[in-house]
This record gives sequence, structure tokens and C-alpha cells, in this order.
Amino acid sequence: MSSSKVIDNGIAFSEKQEQVISLLKHKKLKRINLLEGSVRSGKTWISLVLWAMWVATQPKNASFLMAAKTLTALERNNLNLLVSLVGADNFKFSVQSKKATLFGRRVYLEGASDARAESKIRGLTLKGAYLDELTLFDEDFFVMLLSRLSEPDAKLFATTNPDSPNHWLMTDYIQRADDGELDFLRIKFLIDDNPYLSDEYVRSLKAEYTGVFYERFIKGEWVAAEGVVYPEYANNSKCYTVEKAPEDISFVTVGVDFGGNKSAHAFVCLGFTKGFKSCVVLDEFYLKEQISPERLSQEFIHFCKRQKQKYPLYEVYCDSAETTLIQGLKNAAMREHLTIDVKKAKKTKIIDRIRFFNSMISQGRFTILKKCENVHSALCNAVWDESKPDDVRLDNGILNVDSLDALEYAAEPYMKEMISKI
Repeated sequence: MSSSKVIDNGIAFSEKQEQVISLLKHKKLKRINLLEGSVRSGKTWISLVLWAMWVATQPKNASFLMAAKTLTALERNNLNLLVSLVGADNFKFSVQSKKATLFGRRVYLEGASDARAESKIRGLTLKGAYLDELTLFDEDFFVMLLSRLSEPDAKLFATTNPDSPNHWLMTDYIQRADDGELDFLRIKFLIDDNPYLSDEYVRSLKAEYTGVFYERFIKGEWVAAEGVVYPEYANNSKCYTVEKAPEDISFVTVGVDFGGNKSAHAFVCLGFTKGFKSCVVLDEFYLKEQISPERLSQEFIHFCKRQKQKYPLYEVYCDSAETTLIQGLKNAAMREHLTIDVKKAKKTKIIDRIRFFNSMISQGRFTILKKCENVHSALCNAVWDESKPDDVRLDNGILNVDSLDALEYAAEPYMKEMISKI
């Protein structure tokens, strides 16, 4: 049975997806083929169909590569889906060995988490490559990969959501392709191109994004991050402030950000309601002055005792850059016989934390007690740093990013659980 019959069996393509398959059938693919645009638009699904059908037409002794930011992301987003598309007999993979076979062709699997990842593919000679979420890759990896695609008529297939117009993919490749300098095909997908999503789901998804994230992930535009970081909160803050805590708080966490010469010490207590339906800022501490480690520990103990009198508090997450201060807080908690686990914060990418809170805000799943004035003003006043090419929150020593950091440290361990309840 041919690969196209294996994949096409029982599958109805959208009009946009039919256009993509038509490019393959009429031999109109380019050396670099980018499927980009909004979330849930069907681009990843059809890109894997395209990839599989193309690989099946290539010589059996050729080598190929599939990569994502991490191998875990590659397995979750692509490998398992590819099995469901072509069948376990046609695609077999092992993340542990970083190898796969697709219609009998050898496929290498890689994660490209940082600039050092480009060394993983040195020496390879490839006929084709598939990259998931290309804007998350380091440019060095991409440049090296292009040099590895040295077989005749080699091709690269990639997907991505839009990013900043200053991103290397836009400035070094897409703009040059638009000018006719590169053998490059760019196909844009929008959420409305996917007819298999319900109208209710589409409306809900569109409502989850605001500001720059709406422009990129819904409208599929390459736009710069400008103005306020949390526009929905800043413009409608009264809708998100409450007088008292909800009654269904399941547990709380505390986030700690340590101050320096221009920054403040900040503690934030964040509560999670039953079933991770919502999160609420319940209490805060903010002090912008130089204090001794002993004073810091005293303030921390006082703050945590106050929370434990009201809520189930078991975990504290601290800025991982200050290991000595963290140990001091641990020692103080032990002396006071406080049953709390003081840990280092995960410190995931700030942009991911910002996306999370913007999503919670737009869904009406985030509130803040009115007494928490520092967190409130920090959310209202946070702006993007327009002097930077990447998405960076302005940290000029004047704006309060310390309360935001503490808030995010408290939320990080449970962001996935919150998102899964969307």
C-alpha cells in the first residue's frame, strides 16, 4: 500500500490542508518549507502528513532528522501523532536511542535546547529535516542544519507560531525569502482555517489571549511586544480585585524574590481553588531597603506563620540565584518548627510566565485581594522593554518586577495543572 493511501484513508482535509498536499503532488515544494500561523490552526497535523508523504518518496538509504526544542516536546507534539497518522508498522521510534524509522527510512531524533545543540548534528548528511516550533530554536542549530541538508533536492519542513519581527527567523530568512533571495515557501495558517473546531471552542480560545499574544497566536502576525504587559488587567483591574478570599481554597504557595541594590524583597502568597479552577493573590510582603539576613528571616517567618493560620501552606519557592539566603530561610523555618518545604524556584522563561497570567486573567481565573497593593500596581504598570529585540519585561529599577517574580515563582509548579483545566 502506498504512503498516500495509508495517510489519506478516512481523513478529510480542510481547504487549507488540501492546498499544502497539492504542493507536494505538483512538485512545488521548496528547499525550506515553513508552515506558520495561529494556534490550533491544523498546521502541525498537516505538516506531519506532508513530511511523511514526502519521506516515503525518497531513497531508502537516505537519512532524515526530526527535532524540537526538547526530545520530550518532540515526542509529545509530533512522534506520537505521527504514529497515529501512518500506523505503528510504518513509524517506529525510540526517544532513548534518538532513532526512528519512517516507511523504512532512517530518522534521527534530536532536541535543540540551547546553542550547544548544533554540535549534535555535525557530520550528518541529510536528505530532509522536520523542525517543530522553529522560533524556539537557537539560530546556530538552524544554520548548522542547513549545511547538513546536502543531499540533492534536500528539503526542510518546519512549523512555528509567529514571534517578534526582530526574531532571527524573520530578519535572516523570511524577509530575505520575501525578497526572492531564498528557495523558501511560507504557508500561513489561521485558527479559522480549521473547520473541525467547534464555534464555542474557537470563541473560548480567542478569549484566552490578549495584547501581543492575541496578535501572534490568533491573528498569526509577527508583531513586537509594545505597551503594557497585562492589558486586560491594567484596563479592567476592578474586575479582578476582591475583598475576601474564596471559600474553596485547596492550598497555597509562597513565592520569594530577594532584593538587591535597586530591587525589593518580595513575598507573595498565591492560593489555588479546588480543582485548579482559579488562583488568587491572598497576601504580600514588599520591602525596598537593605536589610540583614536575620531581619529577612524574621519577616519571612512572620509572613509564613500568618498564612498557615488561614490556609494550607506547605511549599515556598525562592529565587534560585540566592542559595545562601534560601538556606537561611530553611534554617529559620526549622527553628520555628514550621512544616514548610523551602525550595528553589523553577525559574522558567519569563515570557512563558507572562503568557500564563495573561491567559488566566483573560479567562477570569485570576483575582487579587485588594490589600495586595504592590502586586496590583506591578501588574498595572508592567510594560515591555521596547529597546530590546526580544520579548523582555522592562526592569529599570523603578518599576516593581519583584512582586511579579515572587508571584510567578509561587505559580510555576502548578501552571500545567491550571492550563489543563482550560
